[in-house]
Amino acid sequence: MGSFSIALTGLEADTVSLNTIGNNLANINTTAFKEQSTTFEDLFYQQIGTSGSNNPIQVGVGTRVSGTDTNLTQGSISTTSTSTDMALQGNGYFVVQQNGVQSLTRAGNFQLDSSGNLTTADGQSVMGYAATNGVVNENGGLVALTVPVGVTEAAKATQNFSVTANLNASATTGTSFTSPVTMYDSLGESHSATITYTKIAANTWGYSVTLPAADATGTPVNNTGTLAFDSSGTLVFPSSNISGITFPGLTDGASDMTVNFNLYTSGSPTISQSTAASSTTTTTQDGYASGTYQSFTVGTDGVITASFSNSQTEKIGQVAVATVTNQQGLVRSGSNNYTTTAASGVATVGVAGTGGRGTITDSALEQSNVDISTEFANLIVAQRAFQANSKTITTFDSLTQDVMGMVR
Repeated sequence: MGSFSIALTGLEADTVSLNTIGNNLANINTTAFKEQSTTFEDLFYQQIGTSGSNNPIQVGVGTRVSGTDTNLTQGSISTTSTSTDMALQGNGYFVVQQNGVQSLTRAGNFQLDSSGNLTTADGQSVMGYAATNGVVNENGGLVALTVPVGVTEAAKATQNFSVTANLNASATTGTSFTSPVTMYDSLGESHSATITYTKIAANTWGYSVTLPAADATGTPVNNTGTLAFDSSGTLVFPSSNISGITFPGLTDGASDMTVNFNLYTSGSPTISQSTAASSTTTTTQDGYASGTYQSFTVGTDGVITASFSNSQTEKIGQVAVATVTNQQGLVRSGSNNYTTTAASGVATVGVAGTGGRGTITDSALEQSNVDISTEFANLIVAQRAFQANSKTITTFDSLTQDVMGMVR
């Protein structure tokens, strides 16, 4: 009897639905998991005649699974204490690669291997854009991102220094005031330089930049001069920054230190004169000692910034984010990954926060969007449907036995 096959199609479809619900519940704690639902459609029909009004009389032959739809809504974002964790807020996927095969994932529970490579939990490389000397090349090809674990950043000699200070206009001639400035040589050794201001006359001060006697044996070059102020206390001479202050013969073996004394920032002088007491507000310089890698952070745009023990930071790369035209067309390949298909369209790769892509949250993970209460309700419905189709089979079996009894 054809009725058995009809009920069997229902059992098969209900089994798929139960499997889908079971998979949702099994992955309720899976990072960035997207809940799925099963949809059905009826099969073809047999026409066994027409009614008195010439309407067709049709009998269906069952049902089948028409698709599994994915709920792509954003899962909740949970903060963590792990710097390698990342969460996408909005549209897009992280790009990962293993053995030359590229995949997409929403799961940002990344980790570092012993070489500093940023990988997924199962060893796939996290892809992005490389940075050279702190500048990210977004137009370059995708590369496996690496964090400089165990790397020592080279020292940088001071090239420029600046002082924000006020000199006391009411001070008597011969009065001196000093501003200390720490500078670094080519070996990363720090030197406590001193800027000494000595009042020469009204609105005129001499200056001298020196290092401790034990730090250098040579005679300094261009390290002295005069500062002149107008009646409003504004610096008018020199009218530009002072270049080429040189300290030769550094005793630690470093190269001769040549620095620029920047008296102006954006055209405005940093040293002024008023009747207030002489004071130094800030000192800045652009050198630093060597430092070892400490940690990294990720910005909302995916830029990875490494921090070193010398308080310096450097951009070392940028996490790539991909989008596809039809997300329902992606194929799940396990390990929280998706692969593109003709239905999804090719992945368009770029950076977070551009082209409709979401932003990245550092030290956070996207949670599964499975709603347990909804799944339990769906489970009951699927169970009842399975039981109903089972009852259909047992009913048809009973009828078959009755027919067989009639033959006897």
